[in-house]
Amino acid sequence: MSMTDALGRIEEIRSTLSQLSGAAGPKTAVLGTTSSVTGTDTEFASTLSSLTAAATGTAGTAAAAGAAAGGAAADGKVLDAVQKYLGLPYIWGGNDPAQGLDCSSFVQNVYKDLGYTLPRVTWDQMNSGTEVASLAQAQPGDLIFSHDGGHVSIYLGNGKAVDAPQPGQTIAIRDAWENDSNITTIRRILPTETAGAAGFLSAPGGAGVPGISDLVASARAAQAALMGSAA
Repeated sequence: MSMTDALGRIEEIRSTLSQLSGAAGPKTAVLGTTSSVTGTDTEFASTLSSLTAAATGTAGTAAAAGAAAGGAAADGKVLDAVQKYLGLPYIWGGNDPAQGLDCSSFVQNVYKDLGYTLPRVTWDQMNSGTEVASLAQAQPGDLIFSHDGGHVSIYLGNGKAVDAPQPGQTIAIRDAWENDSNITTIRRILPTETAGAAGFLSAPGGAGVPGISDLVASARAAQAALMGSAA
């Protein structure tokens, strides 16, 4: 279930609650304040309202969880893709995964393994994907360009990056020395994954909160019961 669908279902619950408040005439006209309202009716409506509020909170929590899950998934994919290149020597202009690579060919090969086609040189790679505003917003897999586009590294998250650095050194994971003052641009190639959020919202129940579909069914059943008792 998408976030839009989930919010639509929550609105459906709220609409049903509104009908509950007036369906039985004076008996339920002002839930919780009219003396003629039975304890059972009031308690059920109150509980259902609480569950609706919980479902609304669940949607927001699931969105955050989905973003975190997307970052973790990207992190794992990138780490898997760079493993076979670690330890290869930097060779200026090199594009042989068995002998050595330069910074842009390293990035090109990693993303080829991930299923994405990137240009060969940094100045063209800088136009790929979408721009990320700052390092604070960077996610694992984002490309960090520095030295006016003369160098590129792959951000791994948690202050780590990986690159083919310079002659005499090898491809390695390192502390990210890049910061907003020396970064030319940050580009995002990997799409953000939100499967975690969709799965959480569509589950029959999550983290002790009933599923949205169950809430709708309960609200409809409550409406029918109160309509019958009012007749």
